[in-house]
Amino acid sequence: MFRITKEFHFSASHQLTHLPPDHQCARLHGHNYIVVVELAAAELNGDGFVRDYHELAPLKRYIDDRFDHRHLNEVLGHERVTSEYLAKHFYDWCKALMPETSAVRVSETPKTWAEYRP
Repeated sequence: MFRITKEFHFSASHQLTHLPPDHQCARLHGHNYIVVVELAAAELNGDGFVRDYHELAPLKRYIDDRFDHRHLNEVLGHERVTSEYLAKHFYDWCKALMPETSAVRVSETPKTWAEYRP
């Protein structure tokens, strides 16, 4: 199996209001997010790619236009916007556009990652 990944960055705020008031994530706060999309294929295409990296440009536009410097609870209309939730959201979006999508990872901090891989 061949696998490729590409990394995208955005900054945004969120708030997990369902948590106890003394939990730090219950307060409005922000992160510098990293999104890594993984695509996989058993065979390479005629150009020798799983998919040309240039073809991932729509994901960059989607992230830049809809998520960067936004409040994620408002963008997604959801109160539990966790890294896990974002990983699944980006996976679903990518899979609809690029069937080779095999996983998406999301980081809020340099030491934490969430991944969605069916």
